Amino acid sequence: MSKMEFLYRSHLDQETLQVWIEEEWLVPQVSEPDVTFTEADVARAQLILDLKKDLGVNDEGIGVILNLLDQMHSLRRALAGKSGARGSFPGEDS
Repeated sequence: MSKMEFLYRSHLDQETLQVWIEEEWLVPQVSEPDVTFTEADVARAQLILDLKKDLGVNDEGIGVILNLLDQMHSLRRALAGKSGARGSFPGEDS
Protein backbone atom coordinates (compact mmCIF):
# COMPACT_ATOMS: atom_id res chain seq x y z
CA MET A 1 0.00 0.00 0.00
CA SER A 2 1.10 3.59 -0.50
CA LYS A 3 2.57 5.77 2.22
CA MET A 4 -0.57 7.91 2.33
CA GLU A 5 -2.84 4.89 2.77
CA PHE A 6 -0.51 3.53 5.46
CA LEU A 7 -0.56 6.86 7.33
CA TYR A 8 -4.36 6.91 7.18
CA ARG A 9 -4.79 3.31 8.33
CA SER A 10 -2.15 3.47 11.06
CA HIS A 11 -3.22 6.90 12.37
CA LEU A 12 0.36 8.18 12.21
CA ASP A 13 1.70 11.51 11.02
CA GLN A 14 4.57 11.74 8.53
CA GLU A 15 7.09 12.91 11.14
CA THR A 16 6.38 9.95 13.43
CA LEU A 17 6.57 7.55 10.49
CA GLN A 18 9.94 8.97 9.47
CA VAL A 19 11.32 8.53 12.99
CA TRP A 20 10.04 4.94 13.18
CA ILE A 21 11.66 4.15 9.82
CA GLU A 22 14.95 5.72 10.98
CA GLU A 23 14.77 3.63 14.17
CA GLU A 24 14.04 0.60 11.95
CA TRP A 25 10.86 -0.14 13.87
CA LEU A 26 9.18 -0.19 10.45
CA VAL A 27 11.03 -1.31 7.33
CA PRO A 28 8.91 -0.59 4.25
CA GLN A 29 9.69 -1.89 0.79
CA VAL A 30 11.53 0.72 -1.25
CA SER A 31 10.11 1.22 -4.72
CA GLU A 32 11.21 4.37 -6.48
CA PRO A 33 10.13 7.08 -6.03
CA ASP A 34 8.28 6.07 -2.87
CA VAL A 35 7.98 3.29 -0.33
CA THR A 36 5.25 0.70 0.07
CA PHE A 37 3.82 -0.92 3.16
CA THR A 38 2.12 -4.22 3.94
CA GLU A 39 -0.69 -5.30 6.23
CA ALA A 40 2.02 -6.57 8.59
CA ASP A 41 3.43 -3.02 8.75
CA VAL A 42 0.00 -1.70 9.76
CA ALA A 43 -0.22 -4.36 12.50
CA ARG A 44 3.32 -3.54 13.66
CA ALA A 45 2.48 0.18 13.81
CA GLN A 46 -0.60 -0.62 15.91
CA LEU A 47 1.54 -2.75 18.23
CA ILE A 48 4.02 0.12 18.65
CA LEU A 49 1.19 2.55 19.41
CA ASP A 50 -0.29 0.12 21.95
CA LEU A 51 3.08 -0.37 23.63
CA LYS A 52 3.76 3.37 23.81
CA LYS A 53 0.33 4.73 24.68
CA ASP A 54 -1.45 1.94 26.54
CA LEU A 55 1.50 0.32 28.30
CA GLY A 56 3.83 3.33 28.62
CA VAL A 57 6.86 1.59 27.09
CA ASN A 58 9.66 4.06 26.30
CA ASP A 59 11.50 4.22 22.95
CA GLU A 60 14.40 2.09 24.14
CA GLY A 61 11.97 -0.56 25.33
CA ILE A 62 10.11 -0.50 22.01
CA GLY A 63 13.34 -1.32 20.17
CA VAL A 64 14.09 -4.22 22.52
CA ILE A 65 10.57 -5.64 22.27
CA LEU A 66 10.48 -5.42 18.47
CA ASN A 67 13.91 -7.03 18.21
CA LEU A 68 12.81 -9.93 20.40
CA LEU A 69 9.58 -10.37 18.42
CA ASP A 70 11.53 -10.39 15.15
CA GLN A 71 13.92 -13.01 16.53
CA MET A 72 11.03 -15.14 17.72
CA HIS A 73 9.32 -15.02 14.33
CA SER A 74 12.57 -15.86 12.54
CA LEU A 75 13.14 -18.86 14.78
CA ARG A 76 9.57 -20.07 14.28
CA ARG A 77 9.96 -19.84 10.49
CA ALA A 78 13.26 -21.71 10.66
CA LEU A 79 11.77 -24.44 12.84
CA ALA A 80 8.69 -24.72 10.65
CA GLY A 81 10.93 -25.05 7.61
CA LYS A 82 12.96 -27.82 9.21
CA SER A 83 9.97 -29.75 10.51
CA GLY A 84 7.91 -29.17 7.41
CA ALA A 85 4.85 -28.74 9.58
CA ARG A 86 3.01 -25.56 10.45
CA GLY A 87 0.91 -25.28 13.56
CA SER A 88 3.10 -27.75 15.42
CA PHE A 89 4.24 -25.31 18.07
CA PRO A 90 2.77 -25.32 21.56
CA GLY A 91 -0.33 -23.18 21.75
CA GLU A 92 -1.02 -23.30 18.01
CA ASP A 93 -3.94 -25.00 16.38
CA SER A 94 -3.43 -26.95 13.16
